[in-house]
Amino acid sequence: MAEHQTLTREPVTPDPPRGDSIPWVNSVFEQPWWLDAVAPGQWSAAEIRRGDKVVARLPYMSRRRLGLTAISQPPFTQTLGPWLAPMEGKYARRVETEKKLLGQLVEMLPSFDFFRQSLSPSLTNWLPFYWAGFEATIRYTYRICDLSDLDRVKSEFQEQVRRGIRKAEGAVEINHDYPLEDLLRLNEQTYARQGVKSPDSPELIRRLDAACAARGARRILGAVDADGRTHAALYVVWDDRTLYALINARDAELQTFGSNTLLYWEAIKLASEVSQLFDFEGSMLEPIEHFFRGFGGRQTPYFSISKAGLKAKPALAARSTRTALSRLARSRAARPARQASSAPASATPSAD
Repeated sequence: MAEHQTLTREPVTPDPPRGDSIPWVNSVFEQPWWLDAVAPGQWSAAEIRRGDKVVARLPYMSRRRLGLTAISQPPFTQTLGPWLAPMEGKYARRVETEKKLLGQLVEMLPSFDFFRQSLSPSLTNWLPFYWAGFEATIRYTYRICDLSDLDRVKSEFQEQVRRGIRKAEGAVEINHDYPLEDLLRLNEQTYARQGVKSPDSPELIRRLDAACAARGARRILGAVDADGRTHAALYVVWDDRTLYALINARDAELQTFGSNTLLYWEAIKLASEVSQLFDFEGSMLEPIEHFFRGFGGRQTPYFSISKAGLKAKPALAARSTRTALSRLARSRAARPARQASSAPASATPSAD
C-alpha cells in the first residue's frame, strides 16, 4: 500500500519564475499579479522565512462587509494556498514540520469575524486548522494529470463526449484568438436566458485578462459556425504546472451541436503544449460534474475551510439560506448539461 503523502516532494513551480512571478506558489491563483487583478488593495500574505528563503506562504483577501471583517475567496480564484517548501527526511518529521509551519501561518492571519478559503489540492493535512477551531468541507474538481499521450487521453472519454466532438467538428471552427468583448457578451446572454444577472464583473474580467495576456498565460477559444454564430466560448489560464478552464459561456439555442464539448477538447490539447495538467475548475453542481466526468478526468478533492465568530453567525445563517436557493436555481438551469453535446451554463469558478 502506498504511503499517504501530505506534501509533494517535488517543487510546485519547477521552472524559474518569469517576470514578476514568484516561485513559492501552488498555482497561478497565488501569484501577486493575479491577486492584484482580482482583489486590488484587498489581499496580503502570511509568509515564513528562513534567512532570505520563503518556506511557507498563505495569501488571503480581507474586506469589510456589513460591519464585519471577512477573509474570503477572491473571484475567479479556485484555491489559495497554503504553499509549503518541499521537505526531505522521514515522513513523521515532515508532518511535524508541516504542523509547525501551518500553525504559524494561522497565527499570522489578521483578526477576522469570518474566514472561508479553499486550499490547494496539494495539501491533504488540515489538522493544524482544525486544532485552531476551523471547520472543513471537502470539494472536488476533475483533473487530467497525464497529457503526454493525447490518444490515450481521448480513449478515456465517454462515448457521448467523443460523439459530441465528432458532431461539432462538422459544424464549427475553433477560433484560438476569440475576442474578449464577444466572450463577455455571450457570458451575459448565458445568464440572461436563466433570468438572472451575471455575477461576473466585466471590469474585473478585463483587468484580469490584461494581466494574464501580458504574461502569455491565457487564451480565449470560440466555436463559430459558417454563418458567424458563436456556439460557445472558453477562457483558459495556465502556469507551468496546470491549465484551468476559467470561464465558459454558450448559446443555449445552439447547444445540440456539441460545440462546447469540442472546446474542452481543444483546451485539453492546448494544455498538453503549455502545461502539465488540465483542471476543469470543477463545480459541485451535479449536472456540471456529470459533464466534466465524461472527459475521463480524475476526481481531485480539496478542502474549503471556514471559521465564524459570534458577530458573524446571524449574517451567515441568512446568507446560507440565500445560497441554497441560488444553488437550486442554478442546478435546474444547468440541467441541459446532462446532454452529450451541452455543458455548464457557466464554468466560472467560485464556491458553488
